[in-house]
Amino acid sequence: MISSQPSNSPPDSATDPFSDVLSLLQVRSMRCTRLEAGGAWALAFPGRSRLKLVAVLQGECWLLLPDRPAHHLQAGDLFLLSNTPYRVASDPALPAADGTVLFPDHGQDTVRLGDGGTVMLGGGLVFEESSAWLLAEALPPVMPVPGGRPEATVLRNMLELLDREMRQPQIGGAMVARGLAAIVMVQALRAYVADHGEESAGWVGALTDPRIGRALTLMHGEIARSWTVATLASSAGMSRSAFASRFRRLAGVAPLDYLRRLRMERARAALRHGGIPVGDLAADLGYASESAFGHAYKRVFGHSPRQEGVPARLTIPGDRPHGAPRPSPIREE
Repeated sequence: MISSQPSNSPPDSATDPFSDVLSLLQVRSMRCTRLEAGGAWALAFPGRSRLKLVAVLQGECWLLLPDRPAHHLQAGDLFLLSNTPYRVASDPALPAADGTVLFPDHGQDTVRLGDGGTVMLGGGLVFEESSAWLLAEALPPVMPVPGGRPEATVLRNMLELLDREMRQPQIGGAMVARGLAAIVMVQALRAYVADHGEESAGWVGALTDPRIGRALTLMHGEIARSWTVATLASSAGMSRSAFASRFRRLAGVAPLDYLRRLRMERARAALRHGGIPVGDLAADLGYASESAFGHAYKRVFGHSPRQEGVPARLTIPGDRPHGAPRPSPIREE
């Protein structure tokens, strides 16, 4: 049954598409780092399947990305990066050293170069390559948030807390720092989309469009329903053709292609967690048969769902209560 929630009201946490996608991403690691750099310095970092935050707390520096002009950063500025290599430097003309040598995966989280006149904080979510498309295909390579933004005061307060956790380790400090970094990333992404519009960040930006955001919320909240472009368009209060065109323009994919990929990622997350029979999972996601689900899964991932996990029962998001009727089946052509 379609939720009676008004189309202009925010989704609850259970059906918030962005939160749902973050829960499906296979996060390989999350880390917070601090750089104090002075004098002449330049560091280069490779592209990775990640969402990366870098904030300038003190001083100034330059951000350099492939095929883009150098971007000057001052205290209060921050930026988000998706899957792109980048350099930070005191002077854009300087040759860059390999930053991963100073910040190895299991090394120290605070590095000091020279007199430390510039202070930067970093936070990163690194994803498994196979699930990174959920964000990598939606977000631009770089998303700057200038310190002069109205939201900068809120971000600055959170960054100060994050910096204190990095400088003065306490009980549970690593967990607190990672949590603060995640909050700052989401707030910065909100600020970027607010500045650059709903077409600036794929389906993430599309969430801010009242009509397309409504359709995305319904797909995430009722993933097993036999959605058609027509029913989604009706829920968004649009004609079928106008809805399909606007959805593709904002989200970058057709509505049912997005839904199909979302179902497959939801399925893979449940299977990797372990404990759900493939037949039950197929029904929970609305497929008419285990065979139809298996064929769809193999088309996306190149192998059968049984190769992802072992059967037993697991409740997945949107699972029906015991004894409730199964959702309408999806019939793959």
